[in-house]
Amino acid sequence: MQKSRFPWRNLLMSRVVVFLFALLCMLGPGRLWAEDTRSSVHKTEGHLANIRQLTVGGKSAEAYFSFEGDKLIFQSTKGEDGKTIRACYQMFVMDLDGSNIHRVSTGLGRATCGYYFPGGRRVLFSSTHLRSPNCPPKLKKSHRYRWALDDYDIYSVKIDGQHLQRLTTTPGYDAEATISPDGKTVVFTSVRDGDLDLYTMRLDGTKFKRLTHEVGYDGGGFFSPDSRRIVYRAYHPDSQEDIQRYRDLLGQNLVEPSILEIFIMNADGSDRQQVTANGASNFAPFFHPDGRLIIFSSNLSSREGSQGRPSFHLYLVNDDGTGLEQITFQGHFNSFPMFSPDGTKLVWASDRNTTGPREFNVFLADWVP
Repeated sequence: MQKSRFPWRNLLMSRVVVFLFALLCMLGPGRLWAEDTRSSVHKTEGHLANIRQLTVGGKSAEAYFSFEGDKLIFQSTKGEDGKTIRACYQMFVMDLDGSNIHRVSTGLGRATCGYYFPGGRRVLFSSTHLRSPNCPPKLKKSHRYRWALDDYDIYSVKIDGQHLQRLTTTPGYDAEATISPDGKTVVFTSVRDGDLDLYTMRLDGTKFKRLTHEVGYDGGGFFSPDSRRIVYRAYHPDSQEDIQRYRDLLGQNLVEPSILEIFIMNADGSDRQQVTANGASNFAPFFHPDGRLIIFSSNLSSREGSQGRPSFHLYLVNDDGTGLEQITFQGHFNSFPMFSPDGTKLVWASDRNTTGPREFNVFLADWVP
C-alpha cells in the first residue's frame, strides 16, 4: 500500500469523523440533550444573588436577623479578636456587612441558639456557663451523627452584654429558643418532662406551656410571620425497638437526628400537620414572609457526601408539602436558613469557600423570588 504524501491529512480526517459522530450523538437523542441542558440550568443557585461571606475561619453558624432586619446574631468559635479559636461556641452580634462584631454571651461554658427580641435591644441565647466555665466534654466519635444534650438554660441579655437574666431553671436541656414576631412568646425545646418536647413561655420566663406530647424529639421551632403557627423538626420512633433506642440515648443526654421530618402546628400546639415525609434528615425550617413557603436544610439529594459525610442543602417547599425545590448546590453543608423580615435577603451557614477542615461560615445573599 502506498503511503500518503501528507500523513497529517489522515489524522485530520479521522478527527473530523470523530467530531461529527459525537455531534450526531448529541443532536440525535434530543430528549437526552434537553435533559442535560435543564439539569445544568437547574443546578445554578438562581434564587441567590450577590452572595457575600460574612465570617472567615473557625465555625460560625445559626445567624438570625433582628426583627428590624439590620443586625445578625450568630454563634462562633472565633474570639472577638478574629484570631482566637475556642473549643466551643459563644454568641456574637454583627452588622449585615460583617462589621461591628462583639460578644453578647458570658464567654464561659458553651453558648448557642441566639435570637433577637423585637426592638433589637436584647437577645436570647442558651448557655452552660452555670454548670461549668469550661466547654462541655466532646462526644466520642461514632459512625452515627449525634447531638449532645448539654445542661443548657435560656438567658436574655442586653446587646452590650449587660443585665443578664436567667429564664429557665430546670435541670437538663433548655435550648433552641426563638421569639414570635408579635413579641409575646418564646418557643423552645426542653427535657423538663422526660422527653424532648416543644414549650412556650413569656419573654420574662413565666407561664410555661407544653405543646408536643409524642414520644421522640420535637424541636427547632420558629413562628410564622403572623405568630399564629410554628414550624419545627421532629423524630417520632414508631417501633418498640426504635423507641427503646431513643430513650436509651436520651438517658445518656444524646439524640441521633438521622431521620427528621418537618411539621407545622398552631401556636397553641393544636392542628399538627406533617410537611415532609422523605425519611431524610430535614431540619432548620423557617417560614418565608409570605407565611406559606418554608425553607429548610436536608440531606435528601445526597445522603453521602465527601469523605463519607452527608451533604446538606437548602430546599423550599409549600406548607402543604408540595412544590419541593432545591435552593443550594455549592459545598457540602448548607443549613440554618433565615429570610430577612421583608423577604429580600437570606442568611445561612455553609462550608463553601472553606480554608480549613470542618470550617463553616455565615453567608448573606439577596433573595430572587
